[in-house]
Amino acid sequence: MRVVHAADVVAPAHERARTSERTNKKRRSRATKIITRAVSFGDQRAGSVRREVLRREERQKLDGGADADFYSQPRFVTHVDDDFIARVTELYRRRLPRNGSVLDLCSSWVSHLPREIEYKKVWGHGMNATELGRNDRLDGFFVRDFNVNPKIDAKDETFDAVTICVSVQYLQRPEEVFAEIFRVLKPGGVCVVTFSNRLFYSKAVSAWRDATGYARTQLVKQYFGSVNGFTAPEAITDLDDVVDDSLFGKLRRLFARSQGDPFYAVVAYRNFKPIVAEDCTRLIEDGECLTDSSFDSISD
Repeated sequence: MRVVHAADVVAPAHERARTSERTNKKRRSRATKIITRAVSFGDQRAGSVRREVLRREERQKLDGGADADFYSQPRFVTHVDDDFIARVTELYRRRLPRNGSVLDLCSSWVSHLPREIEYKKVWGHGMNATELGRNDRLDGFFVRDFNVNPKIDAKDETFDAVTICVSVQYLQRPEEVFAEIFRVLKPGGVCVVTFSNRLFYSKAVSAWRDATGYARTQLVKQYFGSVNGFTAPEAITDLDDVVDDSLFGKLRRLFARSQGDPFYAVVAYRNFKPIVAEDCTRLIEDGECLTDSSFDSISD
């Protein structure tokens, strides 16, 4: 049964139409301002925000209107191509623990989780209840604008995995959101953030809008690094079984990416990265387990 927290749900269109113009003006006025963040940066405790990544101007959006209004109408479309989605699913297959509890943040009407894998629980979050209600992989969900209230409706250490797909660019308070992700992850739990070059340009934060893929990857790595306790984030751009590191291979991959939506992922774990036998993609001579050895990662 899907659960929606009524206090955070966007009202139906006919109800919003009855809202007074005075209320709408106040709402728009509030939406044009960056929310004052009641966060104490520099705290060294695990899960605390130790530094601010974005400056005030880097959090700004071109469209200062309320996000709740922008997302009030459901969009039953996919925003990236099939090849990108297949890569997301394959990454989830490799990194999300089987039979684990999964939280899909900024979710929608479709799931990118592998269909053949069972999970103990899949909880969702998004900005449109109608879209989330169509997602048949969700056991429950909540609707909330993280730019207004960056809190996750879950107890501490609830989930084995948290995912964010093609939505991290809209977070105006990413440090607080990633601190919440840390809080709800179990020790050893994984967070997978995937993105491409597709976006609602007017709703993306200034730091993201015109940045390169490399710069965006570094930005997400900084989001993880702003919270005490995450492992060093990994940047992933390729999931081929065998990576050809020759000049020809690199040019081939570059050409392939130019023909479709480029794939970027950043992955980090709470406290430590667990290693289990079934995660091993190959063993080297001394028996050491190597995971995801084919990943072509972006170096710092």
